[in-house]
Amino acid sequence: MPRKFFLLSFVLLVSCALRISAQTKDPIEHLWYDQDKTAKIEIYLAKDGKYYGKIVWLKVPTVNGKNKIDIHNPDEQKRNEPILGLVLLRGFNKEGKNIYEDGTVYDPKGGRTYSCKMTLNGNKLNVHGYWGISIIGRSTTWTMAD
Repeated sequence: MPRKFFLLSFVLLVSCALRISAQTKDPIEHLWYDQDKTAKIEIYLAKDGKYYGKIVWLKVPTVNGKNKIDIHNPDEQKRNEPILGLVLLRGFNKEGKNIYEDGTVYDPKGGRTYSCKMTLNGNKLNVHGYWGISIIGRSTTWTMAD
């Protein structure tokens, strides 16, 4: 009897712990529409403790019947990789309540990677890419997807 009780208690404890950890996701861990709503980006916490984002949906996923590929990538060997599934946000640390810094954003339209800072404001995410200092750069606003 004590062995069954111990096993049952252990199983309940583990299931509760998993449920609690699933409920404590960071608010940035969500699906986001880019500013033009032509792509959805999934932001997730990776095993290294940093936040990443990958393209999981494209409004227009093909060109001339073929999957869109990363034709502007500066690495010629990556120019045939599909845009769908592309990791474009890398290595963000959470700094403060709603600020994510020290990461990079890749722009597949131009093939450039920029330093990046993101600020969460409710269901809006300000994504600011820049070179050098953050004053020189460009911001875009993403919207939380349904």
